[in-house]
Amino acid sequence: MSEGTLYDKVWDRHKVTTLPTGQDQLFIGLHLIHEVTSPQAFGMLRERDLEVAYPELTHATVDHIVPTANRDRPYENEAAETMMAELEENVREAGIEFSDPTTGDQGIVHVIGPEQGLTQPGKTIVCGDSHTSTHGAFGALAFGIGTSQIRDVLATGTVAMEKQKVRKIQIDGELDEGVEAKDIILEIIRRLGTEGGVGYVYEYAGSAIEDLGMEGRMSICNMSIEGGARAGYVNPDETTYEWLEETDYFQENPEKFEELKPYWESIRSDEDAEYDDVVRIDADELEPVVTWGTTPGQGVGITDPIPAPEDLPADKQDTARRAQEHMRVEPGETMEGYEIDVAFLGSCTNARLPDLRRAAEIIDGRQVDDDVRALVVPGSQRVQETAEKEGLKDTFEEAGFEWRNAGCSMCLGMNEDQLEGDEACASSSNRNFIGRQGSKDGRTVLMNPQMVAAAAINGTVTDVRDLKEVTTV
Repeated sequence: MSEGTLYDKVWDRHKVTTLPTGQDQLFIGLHLIHEVTSPQAFGMLRERDLEVAYPELTHATVDHIVPTANRDRPYENEAAETMMAELEENVREAGIEFSDPTTGDQGIVHVIGPEQGLTQPGKTIVCGDSHTSTHGAFGALAFGIGTSQIRDVLATGTVAMEKQKVRKIQIDGELDEGVEAKDIILEIIRRLGTEGGVGYVYEYAGSAIEDLGMEGRMSICNMSIEGGARAGYVNPDETTYEWLEETDYFQENPEKFEELKPYWESIRSDEDAEYDDVVRIDADELEPVVTWGTTPGQGVGITDPIPAPEDLPADKQDTARRAQEHMRVEPGETMEGYEIDVAFLGSCTNARLPDLRRAAEIIDGRQVDDDVRALVVPGSQRVQETAEKEGLKDTFEEAGFEWRNAGCSMCLGMNEDQLEGDEACASSSNRNFIGRQGSKDGRTVLMNPQMVAAAAINGTVTDVRDLKEVTTV
């Protein structure tokens, strides 16, 4: 087993005891909740006449069901209004801080935690959402949990978990123009598979990771779960500290920053740390990656051919055939030129300010294809406000994009933000499962935000590097 890694250090510091089941009971430093997975857990507490043990370590927002167009209350969607009302009642009764839409702080839970400074190195963080792994970008141990575990954390501040192995993924080199963090994680999942990380947490390291800003690191950690890993993390460094120092929490508590920094430094993986596995990737060799199938692992470089099912491992062949039939692609072809109907910029993977800025650079001065419906959904109200002040909203709208309010939106096909029929979508989100974006016949192609912008302009999956060359000329 691993030794001397950040994972080992933070786990040991939060371990309360080993349970008769063999699992460890961990104390949780931050519990993030939203409207979809928490109502049942609060109901369980009421049934047992229990109170929330640590409301001060709990923070709520609304993201999955909140409309991104018309936000007048009551919401048009009855189920959405019911969940919103229940969340409001639960947090009020428990005394939990709530970033609701009236505060200006609402947004996707994995966006608002970092931007408010709630997410910090060395914390254990849980949320009833699989993409909680996002917070590992700060050197936290962050896990998605189920409803019964949400109940346990609300009632006791602890959760029972099995310790995992640690795989170090070393990515060295420099990314080419038009290649982003999203391409790194899609390449990792392509190489290791959607089940390759089962039993592991991933430590992302190397010069290519160190050169990324926090937003890029969050994108990579966000999709750890898509590769089967229980969590993913990056060791904290000066890039991490610079981000944290500007957040609300440390602006209001500057003495806390100096107090906590030695702890953050102490939990970094040791130089001689032992890992259960090490994978190396050369960032210089990467190009924009897009998916051709119906899992995040069915990806390919934009100039590379779609694989023939018979060339894949035996256990992947049938899945590949079904995916290619659904997506209407042929082995040997590339994804370049694949026609799209919808372009979606959003999700907890790629809806932060730098994501929108990069996409806007591609869009600026161009027009969305007449046959494409294009949406931009900022990850939080703060992202939205800043983007509007910077003129990004104007850039997108002048090009033909719809500018929406913050939320999960088309990532999982909520409210009216859904694919219709067999529409094909160029998406900056994290999942391309059949039905994920609201239609069982819909087709989703995952890619980085710049690639989504390029696809929106041309109406087809496009190598954004070609558009950049045109811009340069």
